[in-house]
Amino acid sequence: MPLTADRAKPAVPFGGCYRLIDFVLSNLINSGMRRVAVLTQYKSHSLDRHISLTWRMSTMLGDYVASVPAQQRRGPHWYQGSADAIFQSLNLVSDENPDYIVVFGADNIYRMDIRQMLDAHIASGASATVAGIRVPREEASSFGIIDADANHNIRGFLEKPEDPPGLPDSPGESLASMGNYIFTRKAFVDMLHADAEAEESKHDMGGDIVPSFVRAGQCQVYDFKDNDVPGSTDEDRNYWRDVGTIDAFHEAHMDLVRVVPQFNLYNDRWPIWTNQAQLPGAKFTLNGSAESSIVCSGDIISGAMVDHSVISPGVRIDKGTSVDGCVVMDRVRIGKNCTLRSAILDKYVTVVDGAQIGVDRKDDLARGFTVTEGGVVVVPKNSVVAPI
Repeated sequence: MPLTADRAKPAVPFGGCYRLIDFVLSNLINSGMRRVAVLTQYKSHSLDRHISLTWRMSTMLGDYVASVPAQQRRGPHWYQGSADAIFQSLNLVSDENPDYIVVFGADNIYRMDIRQMLDAHIASGASATVAGIRVPREEASSFGIIDADANHNIRGFLEKPEDPPGLPDSPGESLASMGNYIFTRKAFVDMLHADAEAEESKHDMGGDIVPSFVRAGQCQVYDFKDNDVPGSTDEDRNYWRDVGTIDAFHEAHMDLVRVVPQFNLYNDRWPIWTNQAQLPGAKFTLNGSAESSIVCSGDIISGAMVDHSVISPGVRIDKGTSVDGCVVMDRVRIGKNCTLRSAILDKYVTVVDGAQIGVDRKDDLARGFTVTEGGVVVVPKNSVVAPI
C-alpha cells in the first residue's frame, strides 16, 4: 500500500515499462514453458487486462498465458490460501494432463532458467523441489531458511531463525526459500486433496504443502547459484529481489540505474517481455538532463534535472525541477521549480509548480502520504500535489 490500493500486487508497474508479473512470465516463456495459468482473486482488473493485451501466445501451437479468476469450484468460498487456490483449480491440471507442475510467485524481480530447475527435479526423483537462494548467514534471520543436507534433501524450514544453519560447502551462507516450486503431478495432486481435508491446515503452499513433502522425505532444494542464465553478467548473476515492502520496491529500482546495474534490463539473450507503449522517443529540451536514469518513450524533460531515477512512459517534467532517486509512473505531470527526493509517484499524479516531495517529512505526512522508515514517500494515483 498504497500502490496496491486498487490493483493486485503483480500488476504494480516496475522498471518504467513493465509490470511485476512480466518478470516471472518472461522467465517461464524464455524457459520454454508456454502453458501458463495465472490464478487471480483480489483487485485483478488491471492484471487481467495486462495479461489479455500483452501475453498473447500462439494458439496454433497450443500455447497460452491465461488469467483464471476464483470461481468457487469446490464450494461457496473463495481461495483460503495459495494451496487452496491450486486445489480449486485442479480442472486446469486435468485438462492439460502434465507430468510436472511449476508453481511460481508473480511478484519478484529476477532472471531464472526454470528448465534447469525442472531437469534437477526430474534427476532427483523427489516429489517436490524448492528453489533456494544463498544469503549471508548474519542476514539470514530475516528470511524463511531451508535446512538441507549435503545431498540437497530438505530436513526442515526455519522461519526467521536466531541461529540460522550454514551450508555444508559454505558455512557463512544460508539458503532462503524463494517461494518457487516444482512438483511431480500425481504426488502433488494427492497432497492437495489431503490438505483440503485437513481442518487444521491454513492451505498454504509454503506453510503446509511443502512441509508435508519434507516430512515424507520427498522434498529437495534447488540452489539458485547453479542456475546459468544466458547473457548474465557477474554483477547481476543470481540477483533476486522480493519487493514486499515500499523500501524494497524503491531499492530494486535503484539497482537498475547504477552505472553497472545490479539487475541488467539490457540482456537481450534473456529479455523481459511486455507490451511497450506506442509513443515517440523521449525528448530533452532547454538543457534538460538525465544522469544514471531510465527515461522511457513519450517523456519530455524540459529544462529539468533527473538523477538516479526511473521515469515511466508519457511523463512531463518542466523547467527548474529537480528529480533525484525517484520512481515516476506513467503520465505524471511535474511542473516548474519542483523538488522531488526519494519519492514514488503513482500514475497520473500532478505536481503543481513549486511543490516539494521528499524534502520535509512533516509536509509529506501532513498531505497524508505514506512515508517509510527508509524515508521513501509514496504519492497515490491521481493525486494533485500543491505547495504547502
